[in-house]
Amino acid sequence: MKLGTVKEVFAMKDFVLSNTNGLRIRISEYGGVVREISVPDREGISEDIVLGFDSMEAYEDSSAYIGALIGRFGNRIAKGRFELDGVVCKLATNEGANHLHGGEKGFDSVLWDGEAVSGEGFEGVVLRYRSEEGEEGYPGALDISVTYRLTNDNEWIIEYFATTDRPTILNPTQHSYFNLSGRAGSSILDHEIQINASEYTPVDSNLIPTGEIAALDETPFDLRIPKPIGARIDAQHPQLERGKGYDHNFVLKREATEELVQAADVFEPVSGRRMEVFTTSPGVQFYTGNFLDGSLQGKSGVAYGARSGFCLETQLFPDSPNQQNFPSARLNPKEEFKSTTIFRFSAR
Repeated sequence: MKLGTVKEVFAMKDFVLSNTNGLRIRISEYGGVVREISVPDREGISEDIVLGFDSMEAYEDSSAYIGALIGRFGNRIAKGRFELDGVVCKLATNEGANHLHGGEKGFDSVLWDGEAVSGEGFEGVVLRYRSEEGEEGYPGALDISVTYRLTNDNEWIIEYFATTDRPTILNPTQHSYFNLSGRAGSSILDHEIQINASEYTPVDSNLIPTGEIAALDETPFDLRIPKPIGARIDAQHPQLERGKGYDHNFVLKREATEELVQAADVFEPVSGRRMEVFTTSPGVQFYTGNFLDGSLQGKSGVAYGARSGFCLETQLFPDSPNQQNFPSARLNPKEEFKSTTIFRFSAR
């Protein structure tokens, strides 16, 4: 069981965002969880395209991070430790010997303070949280806000903003599992995906980056031309064997900048739904739900098996605090962390 607060806090709010085109997003203050994204198909029929649960208690009990905000550091940190200004910082180890997605009680299992916002052409919610000094072993107190906006241009915009009172590291992301078919529990292997990256970061047997930034040419990871997710997911390749499929960071650019780039484009041929992803982050983790095993009972009691949802987690690179050639995750006092990701929905 995760260490959340759902069962103790009954004043927790959900926020429902909608636009003029029939899109709807439902968000909880617990974990910043996105509980629903309903999107019309090519016939105008709106269906929910994200995995989730009927009750908030189920989110609390799950360890799959479904729909949640992730932090302080998304992805893995080797052996739960890193060095900052000559001091070794020891984090919670919650995936064997390694630190994953913020630790035992990361951003996914805390109660955020939500405030509804709106403006011309959008509805939104601002989620705020103060992560205290030493939380899960991280140095510095961190004040973070995450703004979710749904626009009439069918864009779900995520904006991260944070400050700290002493040097620390930060790498937040969002962990929704998508299935654009709207058929809960069905395979995502027929979805056609394009990822605009020519390099990726290979991993060892514990899914920790080796430090190499490798070319994708002539590998099953070269997704620059759209192809079904299932086309090469079971190819004989050591990296696919280690991840049981795709669970890798794709390099969009070598450094974090304010420039928005198109990270990915996904199309589901039966429904006609399309999802484009844009981000200022230098990397995107493409995960195909390989470790879902049917034990999670999702919405309406549907069992979520392997490859019934995929994630596109925009981020810095995994284990970046221990890799000198990866983009820096350091955040200093008087600096501002800013990052933007946009999911754009359509149908064809």
